[in-house]
Amino acid sequence: MYAVVMTGGKQYRVSAGDKIRVEKLNAEAGSTVSLDKVLVIGGEGETMVGAPYVEGASVEAEVVANGKADKVIIFKYKAKKDYRKKQGHRQPYTELKINGISVNGEAKSKAPEAPKAEAVEAAAEEAADLKSMKKAELIEFAAAKGIEVDAKLKKEEIVAAIEAAL
Repeated sequence: MYAVVMTGGKQYRVSAGDKIRVEKLNAEAGSTVSLDKVLVIGGEGETMVGAPYVEGASVEAEVVANGKADKVIIFKYKAKKDYRKKQGHRQPYTELKINGISVNGEAKSKAPEAPKAEAVEAAAEEAADLKSMKKAELIEFAAAKGIEVDAKLKKEEIVAAIEAAL
């Protein structure tokens, strides 16, 4: 499910779990904001278009951070007139993480929960390409997994021993 919301004079297409940068809002990092200017809600077979806004619809978002964008240089000059003017500008923004979309007070779409950190770490370790590691890294990896490997073995033999133990 997606929604098109308007904030800061711009329109954004969002779904649950998205991160977007919008014009600066008066909200602290970690707080929750509700975006009520929903123009369109779509997905799951039906599309609701507002005139100008969808009645009772809102998008719940969490403020991740407030900051300034990269500097933009404005340089003006007039040829042969000895006129040069250099300015810089950094636009302030608020980064939002979309938690859910609700229609008429009913939560239609919630952000998917992140997998547990332990499962992610375990998957990352097993997915590590053993053949691209150096010999010292392989020995450390084996020690971390509790696999006994002789340091005098060749790299290919250490890889084979680790794969056999896993």
